[in-house]
Amino acid sequence: MENYYNVLNPEVREYFKILSSNFPLWLLEYIDTPEMRRISTISMSCGMDYSKCFDVKYWYSNLDHSVGVALIIWHFTHDKKQTLAGLFHDIATPTFKHCIDFMNGDSEHQESTEERTTDIIKNSKEIMALLKREKIELEEVCDYKIYPIADNDTPQLSADRFEYTFASGLTFFRVWKLENIKKIYEDVTILKNEQGIDELGFKHKNICEEYIKTISRLWPEWVSDKDRTVMQFLADMCKSMSNAGYLTIDDLYNCSEKQIIEKILNCDDKYLQESFRNFMTATKVYKSTEPLDNKYCVNVKSKTRYVVPLVLTENGVERINNLSQEANEYIENYLAIPKGGYWTYFDFDFKPYVKKLVK
Repeated sequence: MENYYNVLNPEVREYFKILSSNFPLWLLEYIDTPEMRRISTISMSCGMDYSKCFDVKYWYSNLDHSVGVALIIWHFTHDKKQTLAGLFHDIATPTFKHCIDFMNGDSEHQESTEERTTDIIKNSKEIMALLKREKIELEEVCDYKIYPIADNDTPQLSADRFEYTFASGLTFFRVWKLENIKKIYEDVTILKNEQGIDELGFKHKNICEEYIKTISRLWPEWVSDKDRTVMQFLADMCKSMSNAGYLTIDDLYNCSEKQIIEKILNCDDKYLQESFRNFMTATKVYKSTEPLDNKYCVNVKSKTRYVVPLVLTENGVERINNLSQEANEYIENYLAIPKGGYWTYFDFDFKPYVKKLVK
């Protein structure tokens, strides 16, 4: 596992040091299992790496995200069970990540692929042996939703949401610098929310306002026309490859993204090959009020991702939208943005294979 840490992008290594000044060395054996190494071949970008519509700064894998989530949990709890639950939370992630939720018709919730998590952990000899050595039960680490610091319902703040807002703004859209992340992160603490449940929040209103102002630049990107169209294209391509007999559903959970792309570009179906090459060279997504012929044209909605953090006050805790008019405007303006419901398209034709092909 030394190789994992050594080959990290230097900026990511420094970012991890912010999340936890002392890396928990006991985590390394868990990271260096086949099931965790597999998700190092999956990008957090949900396909943006393969589209010229985006300018991704560098590769940030789903393993990097999972380690980041684990480091945040460890920093605030020093609890091994919660930390491992965070590390494992995306162990069932398929190739192209949430694009496969789009393929499953779950573009607005993006949870359809989580069901394999328990089975993957249970069937891993290496992970189960490590858990047995630590006297940790499978049920204590297979669902990070039981730990509110790790995960909770939108728009609450959790380790998972913190990590992907930091990582997305660092590697994909460049709204963060490391010194800004450090300033924000050092103001975070564990608070009790309205239900008396632990939740990550801020010590100071002005720091929370700065956080909201920055991530409000990310929110529209996550539901943009180009983001939804790229994800739906990859979903339709994977479904078409499956219907044409070149790809199985299990391949999406066993192969790297590079291997899946190689399968597409080397399959015998010239139409699928050409369509994917057109996708990789397309630089723009267009909008239409109606479906267009001879274009790859889709009408798809996406998940609304945002947070309304808690802030510590003299009288207890309060949500930032109730304390700050500025923060509330950022939140309300984002929620008012249309997140689909109209047609978007690439300037090339691709009709997905919606049924199994008879050969």
